[in-house]
Amino acid sequence: MSTFNPIEFESWDSLIEQARGLLHGEHDRIANAANLAGLIHHTVPDLNWTGFYFVAGDELVVGPFQGLPACVRIGRGRGVCGTAWASGQTQRVADVNAFDGHIACDSASRSEIVVPLIRAGEVFGVLDIDSPKPNRFDAADQAGAEALARIYVESLAG
Repeated sequence: MSTFNPIEFESWDSLIEQARGLLHGEHDRIANAANLAGLIHHTVPDLNWTGFYFVAGDELVVGPFQGLPACVRIGRGRGVCGTAWASGQTQRVADVNAFDGHIACDSASRSEIVVPLIRAGEVFGVLDIDSPKPNRFDAADQAGAEALARIYVESLAG
């Protein structure tokens, strides 16, 4: 059993190492999503929502998260999450209010990064990270979030 001792955010590299340790040996999709959402949300500064959505038929359905209650279902291609799912590409949005079709689950969110979770060439969900600060996420944040998404996907193979 792993334990988590929150520390100040030092770097994405240190957070990635913490995530590897936290998810090591566990293969359950929900348990790992819950723990990873908690790790990110309570370590990375200036976040107001961190969580997962999983593909269920023709929609994304909310999974484990940290933050205020969320939109439960998002259609393919709708909003930032649905766009990441449909495109299979990370969406880094500096100003969510300028994103055509943005879905405001939490009106405090001003910027967002959404990373598709891909296994065997198929998107099966997304990692969604929101901030109340405009332009919160840069290229380093994107690379870090994408690395965490890969660690999550790899943890499921077991």
